[in-house]
Amino acid sequence: MSTILVTGGTGTLGRHVVARLRADGHEVRGLSRHARPYAVDLREGGPALDGAVTGVDTVVHCATSPRGGDEKAARNLIAAARRAGVGHLVYISIVGVDRVPFGYYTSKLAVERLVEESGLGWTVLRATQFHDLVFTVLQGMARLPVLLLPARVKDQPVDVTEVADRLAELAQGAPAGRVDDMGGPEVRTFDSLARAYLRATGRRRAVVGVPLRGAAYDAFRAGGHLAPERAVGQGTFDEYLTKRCGARVAHR
Repeated sequence: MSTILVTGGTGTLGRHVVARLRADGHEVRGLSRHARPYAVDLREGGPALDGAVTGVDTVVHCATSPRGGDEKAARNLIAAARRAGVGHLVYISIVGVDRVPFGYYTSKLAVERLVEESGLGWTVLRATQFHDLVFTVLQGMARLPVLLLPARVKDQPVDVTEVADRLAELAQGAPAGRVDDMGGPEVRTFDSLARAYLRATGRRRAVVGVPLRGAAYDAFRAGGHLAPERAVGQGTFDEYLTKRCGARVAHR
């Protein structure tokens, strides 16, 4: 069995990757800023990071922050992995990072390039947005009396545990380069997802589509973040809502 380091090991995705790899019998180190014994801020690097990667065969890089710093974190991780002789670096990215000029996506694409140019064996998987993220976004929007949505935008949410299973599978194989994208089973309008969320949570809100401007919005509206040809996920957003909210959601 291998020794595998999972960055972001306590996060939405990373904790499922850690559990899956441990269930398969691997020695797994879950790295995050606060989890002992591998409490490391990747943006700082240093001896703690070197200690975490020592003796590691494969790194699964799930740690990320929409607030910035992903590129610096990746540089530190790659440098430490080189010093430790890590054989395989697996990175989770987002569908559309090369098509949607959105700041966070641009950063994820830059990290992809760092991984590809790292000199390490590497694998990159792009996935569509997780159900959890869509839920969190809608939850925040629903704090207002009117739920304001970007008009004419669709999404293709995917179950995080399915992405974790795929990452764990890739981590246990040989470096594969850029693998096929992974999308959720349904492409749905954001309006449809919002109304499903409101039904599941018992909230009453008017839903209003707001036309926006800018290259990023145009790219989202054009579906640059979608992968309908790779709708390989099984769990739907309605099923996720049923599990999370304890209510059956009628799809409309």
